[in-house]
Parts: sequence; C-alpha cells; structure tokens
Amino acid sequence: MDCQVIRFNYMAISDDRQRMMPTGKERAKGRKLDYPEAVRLPNNFGKLRIGFWLITPSSEFRAGGPLKQELTSHVGPTTLSVSLLILHLLTISQGIISRHQLKGLFVCHYTGSTLAIKLKYGEYWKKVYGPASIERRTWPYDFPRSQDYPHAYQRGTVIGRMLVQDRYVSKEALIVGNDAYVGLAPEGEAGSWQKNSKGYQFWNQSDDDGYFVIRGIRSGSYNLYYWIPGFIGDSKYSYTIHISEGDFIKLGDVVYEAPRNGPTLWEIGIPDRTAAEFYVPDPYPNLVNHLFMNHTNDRQYGLWDRYTDLYPENDLVYNVGASDYRKDWFFAHVNRKLEDGSYGATTWRIVFNLTNVSNGSYTLWLALATANGASIKVNFNEQPNPRWLSFRTGLIGRDNAIARHGIHGFYRLYSFNVPSFLLGKGANVISLHQENGRGKFYGVMYDYIRFEGPPEIDLIFNLKN
Repeated sequence: MDCQVIRFNYMAISDDRQRMMPTGKERAKGRKLDYPEAVRLPNNFGKLRIGFWLITPSSEFRAGGPLKQELTSHVGPTTLSVSLLILHLLTISQGIISRHQLKGLFVCHYTGSTLAIKLKYGEYWKKVYGPASIERRTWPYDFPRSQDYPHAYQRGTVIGRMLVQDRYVSKEALIVGNDAYVGLAPEGEAGSWQKNSKGYQFWNQSDDDGYFVIRGIRSGSYNLYYWIPGFIGDSKYSYTIHISEGDFIKLGDVVYEAPRNGPTLWEIGIPDRTAAEFYVPDPYPNLVNHLFMNHTNDRQYGLWDRYTDLYPENDLVYNVGASDYRKDWFFAHVNRKLEDGSYGATTWRIVFNLTNVSNGSYTLWLALATANGASIKVNFNEQPNPRWLSFRTGLIGRDNAIARHGIHGFYRLYSFNVPSFLLGKGANVISLHQENGRGKFYGVMYDYIRFEGPPEIDLIFNLKN
C-alpha cells in the first residue's frame, strides 16, 4: 500500500521505540556508512501529521516461526507486510510456496492528526493501536468467501501441557514448562520450523502452569515443535498430528527431555536464544540513534568496532567465578579492526579451575543466538586437538544480525565430547577461535555456554551452585 510521504512520517514500533521518520529525499542527503541501507541522517525532519498502521490479525502464513525478525518499518511510502511471507528472496516460480499462501488478510487502521500529535507528546501508542488486539480476537474472520480461507468451524484446536525432564535440575519430579514456545508447522526434523518456507505455522506459548492452547489450525498434517526458555535445544512431538475440520485434540502431557550429559560445572549466559544479557558498549557519539538510548536491549549502529576499542591488542578473557557475563562478555564475537582498515580473526578464552579431573568424557555445549559467515574452532589448554577430534562448527550462518543491530537470528546448538586427558587439575583454558577474519560483519553471538562433568560425578556438583 502506497502512502503520501508528506502525510505519513511518524514511526511507532513499541511503547519505547517511536520517532519522526525521514523522507527518501532526506535520507538521500545523509552520509553513507558501512552498508548501503545505513546513512547518517540530517536533523531537519518535517512536521508530524498522521499515523497509519497495517494490522495483520494472524501470522499463520509467515515463514520462519515466532522469532523470525523482519523489516517492518522503513523510509519510504510503502507499508511492509508481504515481504514477511517468505525467507529471503524465495519466489513462487521456484515452487517454494503456494500462490494461495500469498493471499493474506490485512486491516488498515487510520488515525487523524489529532491522535498523532498526542502520540508524539506521550500518549501510549497502544491506545491508538488498540484495534490490533480486536482484530486478533476476531480471527479467523467469517466474511471471506474464498475457499483459501477456512472459517473458524473449519479449523482445529490442539491443547496440552508442557513438562521438562532434566535430572540434574530435578532428580525426581518433572519440571513445569512455563513460557514454552509450542507450534504446529510442516513435518521435518526438530528445529526445522526455523527455515521452513512452504506451509503454515501456528504458535502459542504455555502459561505459568505449562498449559498451552493452539487455535485456528488449518486442516493438514503437522509436527508439533517446542522449545523452552531456560533450557537448551529443540524437540518435537513423537507423532504426526493430523488436523481435520472441527478437530479438538488433547495431547495431555508433553515431556521435553532437555539435552544433558552430566552435571553443570559452570555456565555463561541464559539459554533463551538471544544475546540480550551480555555486555553492550556505549555507541559512538556521532552515530547514536536516539530511538534506542534508554533501552539496553536494543543495539546501536557501529558496535562491532567498539570491540577493537575495548580490546585493541589482546582478546577477551573470561574467568569463571570472577567475571560477570553481564559486564565482561562482549555481546558479539566479532573481528578486530587493524591499522590498515582490514579486519583480523579473534580468539576468546575461558579460564576455569578443576579441583580434580575424573576419568570419562566432559561435555562443552555451545548455543549460538546467531552466526554470519563464521567458523568457531575450540581448543583446550592451548594445545592442538588430536587429529581424531574435531572441535569446529565449520562455516555457518547468513543471519547478518551483527550489522542489523539484532540480538538473535538462526539458533544453533553444538556439543563437544571432551576427553579427560585434555584437562588438568587447577587452571584450564578453553579457546574459542573465530576463524573467518575477512570482514567486520563476520562473527557469532553466543546464547549460552555450558561445561558439564562426566555423569558419574553428579553427586559432587550441584547445578544451582
């Protein structure tokens, strides 16, 4: 939908992210920065006039699951919704998605200049944006006559309760899986919903007691996928779920067996698929986006080069038991800017102590919140790994969350079995070497790192210590 730029020039994304929007002409006057979409804007914007929203009552047609980030507000006279349909630039001609899936229903909500002015001076945007919740509650609509839009009575519902089994957290009772993300998506491997772009997806979160309800499901065959903040990994229900018109399916208890080999010796971060908890430096004063100044969970432009400012020669070293990941773990493992303007690879080190080394296999878990053209190689105690051991992720990722000021992208989980002979009594060092040093945007954001002991020492260590 095209809008006149002279009238529609205010952006509201959330309660704390609102601003005047520049026009395309104003943007063209800006100084170009490190990638084509980024410019340093002039300060003279036009006057506030009108607010406009495009409301989407259902996200069932969108690809990539509930965490997929997309561009939803931009400079220019075109509202963005159709672009959310598919991953990257997949097209109908490639047979990736159905033409019927492209038919989305949208509701336009217009607010006149009086409401828009109040918005600028502090009125909560949700008072203006209220119709969105109304539209969601009335979905699926009863007025479409196309066969491509099944009505409410033609759709199904799935209910159940999410529980977690992790014997190193609770040895006997199952744990309530509150706030779990539970969804129906096309059949595939656990976690495949992240990259699926063919069918429909239906998601909801469980309540405080672990109960979940997924409504408005179109007829078809699906897998039930789930993951739970606070626990690593993905899983899916053992059986395919077939939805027919009017079905109401009760699954009962769904138990997630959290990935685990042994007791936790130490951990860094929070397993929630984001890098939001880690240290974010202050932005460069001349590149500040004031939209995000009071919100530490939002990133600023140019933070990748702040790593070089903080670690000009020696890379990050994290001491387990002394360091604090909120202050001492940089939010992104990026490359260092060199004197000639090029970039070089970096190696982060984790130092930890073992009072004794038990026979058996230890486990290192690396959960990545995002990756872009990166390859992480892991070494123990600065020694070359034996030829028969490969602690390497390989070249991964095209998320570009580092450049796009994100906190997460495509989630990945790696586990490395560590023979005890690689460790020693006293101080030990794990080296994380990001091998691709060719540019500023290559790197990863860690979600969570955990080091586990062999299973037989579970009585010595306690996960909560």
